[in-house]
Amino acid sequence: MEYTNPMQSPRIEKVVVNIGVGESGEKLVKAEKLLEKLTGRKPTRTYSTKRIPAWDLKKGEPIGCKVTLRKKPAEGFLLRGFYAKDNSINQSCFDDAGNLAFGIHEYIDIKDVKYDPDIGIFGLNINATIERPGGRIKRRHLKKTKVPQKARLTKEESIKFIKEKFGVKVE
Repeated sequence: MEYTNPMQSPRIEKVVVNIGVGESGEKLVKAEKLLEKLTGRKPTRTYSTKRIPAWDLKKGEPIGCKVTLRKKPAEGFLLRGFYAKDNSINQSCFDDAGNLAFGIHEYIDIKDVKYDPDIGIFGLNINATIERPGGRIKRRHLKKTKVPQKARLTKEESIKFIKEKFGVKVE
C-alpha cells in the first residue's frame, strides 16, 4: 500500500521478546542466557505482581525476563520469528490497535540456533508494537494528548503492512 504522506505509513516501533519461567533460580538464569544469545542484548527481569500460594509464588519475586528491540534489530528478529512459524501466522495474533503477538514453542525452531544442553528447552513470546510516526504524543511527558481516530492504526492496516513488508501469510 502506497501512502502519499510519509507520516501515514506504518512502522515497527518495537519488538519485545519475553520468556516467562514462573520461578526464580537456575531456570531463570538459563532463560536470561538464552535471550542474550538470541538477541545480543542483556535481558531485564520481570517480577510477579501478586502472591499466589498455590503456585508457591511471592509478590516481587523474579519470574521471567524480557528484551526490547527497536529499529533494524527489531525487524531482523521479527523476520527470524516468522521463519520459525513457517511464514504463517493467525489473524487472531493481531489486536484492534494493530499490534502483533505470537509465541514460539521451542527456541530451536528459530533459524541458525542450535540446541544448547546447558540451557535446555524454552519457549518465548514475541510482541511487536506497530504504529504510525507521531505516536509519541500519547506517551510523552509534556503536552501529552490523544491520537485522533483517523491517525490510529487498524487491525486490517497492520495485517496488510506485515504481509507486504515481511511476505508473511496471515490466515
